[in-house]
Amino acid sequence: MDNRNKNITKYKEKNEKHDSGHSFGENDGGGEQIAARRINLPNKLTIFRIILVPVFMVFILLPEKSILGEIWPKIFAAALFFIASLTDFIDGFLARRLNLITDFGRLMDPLADKFMVLGAMVAITAADAFAPLRWLSIWATALVLFRELAVTSLRLVVKSSDEVVISANFSAKVKTLLQIVCIMTILLEKIIISQNLNTPDYLFSYITMAVMIVATVYSGFVYFKKYWGYINPKK
Repeated sequence: MDNRNKNITKYKEKNEKHDSGHSFGENDGGGEQIAARRINLPNKLTIFRIILVPVFMVFILLPEKSILGEIWPKIFAAALFFIASLTDFIDGFLARRLNLITDFGRLMDPLADKFMVLGAMVAITAADAFAPLRWLSIWATALVLFRELAVTSLRLVVKSSDEVVISANFSAKVKTLLQIVCIMTILLEKIIISQNLNTPDYLFSYITMAVMIVATVYSGFVYFKKYWGYINPKK
């Protein structure tokens, strides 16, 4: 009788330990739980920003004679682009404030910014509504694309060489801010700024685009100056 009670007690203790989750670390559920925790709120905002890119591109590319008219597609595009830009600042703030900084965030947050800016620039270049800016927007888009590809390649080299994930520095954040201001100006100048200030069409678009180009090139130079040792051809 005593042996039977001991066996029953051991069986209950074993089941209680299993139910409490102490043994999950080495089971199938443990890996899934760890993977789920990696998709935190800042990372979800980063993914949401990427999803918004093709949506606002559609509104930018809508012809002026579409069912939405000439003004509303630009307003919708600007609103969606602004929301996407806002998530860029919010996810970084939350990641630092809540100590949720991850390698995924360090890598994907800058990439999401690139998708956002390049998507808008490509759409603006292709849209007939912004044809007067096309010659400059082609060069601006090409320079932004070249800079982003170069810096992304540098990130991969540094990551593979030293297992270091390069986070966005101050010059890169200023560059991104100026790119956002430039794109918002292009989308809204003709329907809001020019009419209220009685200025020539796209005057401020030309100015902000020139400033953005300078900031883009300079921020790329800062990255390569700091991490040149990883790609120095003399080594």
